[in-house]
Amino acid sequence: MSKVASKRVVDLFAGCGGLTLGFQNQGFQLVVAADNWKTAIDIYKNNFSHDIFPIDLSDIESSIEVLKDFEPDIIIGGPPCQDFSQAGKRDENLGRGNLTYSFARIIEQVKPQYFVMENVDQLVKKDVYKESIKLLKSRSYGITVQLLDASLCGVPQKRKRYFVIGEFNGEDNFLDDFLLNNLASKPMTVRDYLGTTLGTEYYYRHPRSYARRGIYSIDEPSATIRSVNRPIPKGYPGHHLDATSNLELVRPLTTKERSLIQTFPESFKWVNGSKTNIELAIANAVPVKLAEYVASALRQHIEGNTTQYKQMSLFSMTTF
Repeated sequence: MSKVASKRVVDLFAGCGGLTLGFQNQGFQLVVAADNWKTAIDIYKNNFSHDIFPIDLSDIESSIEVLKDFEPDIIIGGPPCQDFSQAGKRDENLGRGNLTYSFARIIEQVKPQYFVMENVDQLVKKDVYKESIKLLKSRSYGITVQLLDASLCGVPQKRKRYFVIGEFNGEDNFLDDFLLNNLASKPMTVRDYLGTTLGTEYYYRHPRSYARRGIYSIDEPSATIRSVNRPIPKGYPGHHLDATSNLELVRPLTTKERSLIQTFPESFKWVNGSKTNIELAIANAVPVKLAEYVASALRQHIEGNTTQYKQMSLFSMTTF
């Protein structure tokens, strides 16, 4: 058995399983997951053979009681980020932001060898994040922090996500070389990933306001997949940055196509939920290939591969 195959991995705030699938694809052994949203749990159950438990992870003691029997070597997870996102109110006191600290508390008490936390880049400015890092460092975790652009990590989507990766008794910035050494030299486009299988050169993504464009070409990365998926409004005014002004050439993407841009495989089953909830589950997911990219870096570290690549992290621990 390989070193990573023997590592027992638990996925917290698992959603529909983007992180799980990425880590499985890199040979890690996923033993259990947890979430508190029925739609995501139902989707997860239809795609993975191990258990997912409906747990309120803000109840730290109860969560630990369930998880400790699985003896995880690695805990991964993406605490809900709506309170930190550009689409939200950016108020870390709304409640969900505290789940970042819950994640840190669970790490502190379960004491896995490694952990991986994913969130939006606004997280780094928040007090709850700083308190979480302080707690983890006080418990002897070396911390790597990186902001990754998914389009440089095998995903045809301009989506920036922040990763915090810890190693018990490790050094700070221990995974920077691995994360930075393999970034693509140019962003991946939709055509790069899907070819012409969409059957259209242009597609509509409903903007937050008409001050932003809504029409994209498959010859560029997709904009961040959001939960809103609407047809082109009859009164769509157009935008000077639209990839085409000919609306007859444009259509919105289907739910399935949006999941493919999130790099879920064709075989992934989107079941047991309303269309609205499934769209939300897809939008909230960590893109599978982005998760796989991070898992690959951790796998190389665990297996003892080395590199001379010495570019410093944009978010070096010295900034805290």
